[in-house]
Amino acid sequence: MGPSAVGQFTDPVLKRNVRWEEKDVFNPAVVVRGGKIYMLYRAENKVTPFGKTSRIGLASSTDGIHFMREPAPVLYPANDAQQNYETGGTEDPRVVEAPGGTYYMTYTAYDGKLARLHVASSPDLRHWTKYGNAFARAGGGKYLNKWSKSGAIVSRYEPDGRIVATKIKGKYWMYWGDAQIWLATSDDLIHWTPLEMGPGEQPPVPLRAQALTLPYLKVMLPTRAGKFDSDLVEPGPPAMLTDQGIRLIYNSRNVPAIGDKSLPEGTYTAAQALFDKNDPTKLLQRTDTYFMRPDRPYERTGQVNQVVFLEGLAQFKSTWFLYYGTADSKIAVATRPVG
Repeated sequence: MGPSAVGQFTDPVLKRNVRWEEKDVFNPAVVVRGGKIYMLYRAENKVTPFGKTSRIGLASSTDGIHFMREPAPVLYPANDAQQNYETGGTEDPRVVEAPGGTYYMTYTAYDGKLARLHVASSPDLRHWTKYGNAFARAGGGKYLNKWSKSGAIVSRYEPDGRIVATKIKGKYWMYWGDAQIWLATSDDLIHWTPLEMGPGEQPPVPLRAQALTLPYLKVMLPTRAGKFDSDLVEPGPPAMLTDQGIRLIYNSRNVPAIGDKSLPEGTYTAAQALFDKNDPTKLLQRTDTYFMRPDRPYERTGQVNQVVFLEGLAQFKSTWFLYYGTADSKIAVATRPVG
């Protein structure tokens, strides 16, 4: 799926008509509902005197390949309590279902300088209630103005395609971050508390970039010098709770000077890690190399070159569908049979 000039809506902040997905579409979440796959995806308008904004659109498919788009976005900057945090846009959704059927979305609210992990809920994927920063109540508010994004909630991938958030030891768990991968817990899927290191504990690797602003967090999955995931690691789709453990598909970026010298500068690839099903803090295994890298023209060249970025995974009609953004410009899918 690529950008489109067809979709238009009246932006409530700008008070003008916007072709909201005319520039790029990428980084989708997916939900199976009523015999269809629904995709919630990030879209950007072309740069105008009013700037560029990311909004989240909705599309549906009966075969997992061909999608019909809704004409207007379903979650976007508006004249609401989150307006100041979302002036740059709403980005990179991940969606799970609560045991009662309500959908919860983690997404990035961007104000032009700082990314913040926000939460919203919906009964039908079209009408969303925003709750603000996932970490607003944690640590006396000390996380409110820290860089945070990419929340992958631990869930069961049910045979009927639903992705249902599942408690472990009485708590919901979420892997998050885009420098190192950290962990947070919640009672209600709205308010989250990051896990911090204990007394005398030290990070497993030297911290870089945004991780330097959060030196007290407990790193669950670190970057690795000399490898494809040398520069950053970032959660992909909702983490999959299985009988073997918690499978986390993650995205990573490489810098040849400190990482894999065979990959171009800034290459995003995808790999997997496995955590203990009874203790989400315990890493059991991680792959030595990536299972997906940019190798198609639309993955190598775009708004940001050399990017495959995985966010959506669904079991649908006896097939796994893995959806991802390509070069921050288009949306692609990879498939494999279930079993």
